[in-house]
Amino acid sequence: MTTLLSMARRSAWNRRSTLLWVVVSLALATALLWTLERLRHDIRHSFAQSVSGVDLIVGARSSPVQLMLFSVFHIGSVPQSMSMDSVRALAQHRSVSWVVPLSLGDSHRQFPVLGTTPAYFQHFAYGDRQPLVLQQGAVFAGNLDGLYEAVIGAEVAHQLGYGLGQSITLGHGMHDHDHDHDHDHGQAAADEHADKPFKVVGILAPTGTPVDRTVHVSLQALEALHLDWVAGTPMPGGQIPADQARKFNLEPEEVTAALVGLKSRAAVFNVQRFVNGYEDEALMGVMPGVALAELWSVLAVGESALLVVSGLVGLVSVLSLMAVVQAGLNERRRELAVLRAVGAGPRHILALLTLEGLWVTGAGLLLGVMLAQLGMLLAGPWLQEAVGIRLQRAAPLATQWAGLLAVLAAGLLASLAPAWRAYRWSLADGLSPRV
Repeated sequence: MTTLLSMARRSAWNRRSTLLWVVVSLALATALLWTLERLRHDIRHSFAQSVSGVDLIVGARSSPVQLMLFSVFHIGSVPQSMSMDSVRALAQHRSVSWVVPLSLGDSHRQFPVLGTTPAYFQHFAYGDRQPLVLQQGAVFAGNLDGLYEAVIGAEVAHQLGYGLGQSITLGHGMHDHDHDHDHDHGQAAADEHADKPFKVVGILAPTGTPVDRTVHVSLQALEALHLDWVAGTPMPGGQIPADQARKFNLEPEEVTAALVGLKSRAAVFNVQRFVNGYEDEALMGVMPGVALAELWSVLAVGESALLVVSGLVGLVSVLSLMAVVQAGLNERRRELAVLRAVGAGPRHILALLTLEGLWVTGAGLLLGVMLAQLGMLLAGPWLQEAVGIRLQRAAPLATQWAGLLAVLAAGLLASLAPAWRAYRWSLADGLSPRV
């Protein structure tokens, strides 16, 4: 067997110019399968790890997935608001331990701004109930003295080069307000709340979640920003200075959503019925795990389609291997006949051609895995900055190994067809080939 393996390797190497493109096509198919499976797993893991310890997300009645995506992941359009009276009524429920209101809609450059209370940093968790930790500074005070204070995520600080004491201004609306990249400088300046600058008082440690890409301010601060705005536009000649804003009632009347923690997980359905049947306002309570399951069910068709396409690419590559080996058989009749003449039996010929196909398939798999790993290593930082997906540096998944074995098995089957044809040739057929 060792001799056959060596002969198969040398035979494949002697025909490397012919088999090179087969190896490349197999490598690309393998890299595609390997990368898609890792991305699929890490995307699900990133979403699942983004919020922990929150029993319900409550907001105005809409789509559960939309409410989940916007309130936790800051993706999508702004849903309808819910009143603070409803938030207070929810907080008074006997089964509710804590309620953290959230208000979204503004941004700082390409990063979303989240209005909340200091309790957010106490109750919000990610991963396996890991609490938020300050890398530098402190949480905003949440009162009038600390009205214009902001706590930024690790990615905001890293990407924009911010540190403690940095002065920043917020923009109106969930879009890019970076003057260096905005084509309409005048419109960007009009949308900017430049008259009320904020001071960075805290920087959160990295979490690998949307928290890293978020600017956190108090609910009162967002109210102060919009005192002199009506219907999404500033009032002409009605600008209220930053210091004067403190004299107004800055308690919000509406928020985007609320995170709810319960005294006991057993009460989650009871509180959800209370929210869904709330008479004063049409509300909806969403369990994060259920909303994520619904999201994956929606995306399952797309995932399956990508895997099917990847599998078809692999199948085409394997069939190209069979075609190349099959096409080269006529040229190798005399070579195989010589092997028969020196003592090789039909089974040896069958094993030789099969092992040769396995060498080619194995080389393609190895090259494909190397390409996939290198690509993910290089693209990892960009993916985290652009879409907040952290690629894990972990051992290969069982499904990734299964994909490799499937391609290897397909390569074996593709090699057997031409090998069986050569097996059936007689010695005389090879020494006296047809002209």
